[in-house]
Amino acid sequence: MSDARKPSSPGAPAGTADPYDALLLLSFGGPEAPEDVVPFLENVTRGRGIPKERLKEVGKHYFLFGGVSPINEQNRELLAALRKDFAGHGLDLPVYWGNRNWAPYLVDTLREIAADGHRRIAVLATSAYAGYSGCRQYRENLADALARLAAEGAPALTVDKLRHFYNHPGFVRPMADATLAALAGLPAAVRDGARLAFTTHSIPDTMAETSGAPGDPARGTPGGAYVAQHLDVARQVAAAVAEATGVPDRPWELVFQSRSGSPQTPWLEPDICDHLEAVHQAGAPAVVMVPIGFVSDHMEVKYDLDTEARAKAAELGLPVARAATVGADPRFTAAVRELVLERAATERGEAVTRCALGALGPSHDVCAVACCPNPRAPRPAAAQA
Repeated sequence: MSDARKPSSPGAPAGTADPYDALLLLSFGGPEAPEDVVPFLENVTRGRGIPKERLKEVGKHYFLFGGVSPINEQNRELLAALRKDFAGHGLDLPVYWGNRNWAPYLVDTLREIAADGHRRIAVLATSAYAGYSGCRQYRENLADALARLAAEGAPALTVDKLRHFYNHPGFVRPMADATLAALAGLPAAVRDGARLAFTTHSIPDTMAETSGAPGDPARGTPGGAYVAQHLDVARQVAAAVAEATGVPDRPWELVFQSRSGSPQTPWLEPDICDHLEAVHQAGAPAVVMVPIGFVSDHMEVKYDLDTEARAKAAELGLPVARAATVGADPRFTAAVRELVLERAATERGEAVTRCALGALGPSHDVCAVACCPNPRAPRPAAAQA
């Protein structure tokens, strides 16, 4: 794996986040008690007219885990790790945390940021890839929150979302190491023949087709970035695993999970459980599930992979292992610091180092207006050209 880079400016001051005076960790949110589950799901599905009884049915996944999603605790760990990394490298930048769908709510966090006197905010969304749900929807929520604060008479804030980090070495290399660790946990007799199943959230086909663009949507025809970016990461991880294990032709596929919505609407396939059945019938001795689409081991990993997919594998008699997500890996927190400094230097008009692995190169800083359109109706979005 090689790094795609542009030369850095020799005059750029190391460790300077100017013009930014805060970083916002922006995530999805999740319930933290059984009584939170239905209100949380009402937040997630607001405006879609889904009956409460249906939400209770969906909420059963959460009730299996005591009504608590692991995502908030994992974000607290990442928040602490970022603050520690920044302090250890002399980066004087406060880090805040806000969610789209549960406390701490985004608007409350932005209100706190404004009250603390900060005005120019870098935003890290806990989603690595292009797409409506993973990028534009976060930017729509930012626009909504900023409009609400403006209506309250709060000081004006400027928010800049950091670029997609799916192919940053600080994301890819921990995933490769986690895949090797999962392989090592399989019985020795099936290890060399084990297939890799790279998993990510399924989305409607139409949403995938209109997602960003491979590379920079300002230079390319919008569409197809969601799948292209995942495939690029999968190739990098598979190559690293092949090099480390000496098994050059290990089969791998990109598969999907966590489908929801109308069964009449085409979504990305194959589903992980269908895939396990297919490769078992084809004679695969084992499978390692690699959740490259997720930053942390939250509910969709814990339920869809660790519960549902493992149950399917047990039914088939197919040995499986699951790679860990990057979480608060020090290489990932270092990558976030690098992304902040890179964007800050760019905003100052300096040449910067932009790290990326694979074929697509570093992603764009500013999203094009037309990329990743809202599938229901156009809405204002922050942090776009």
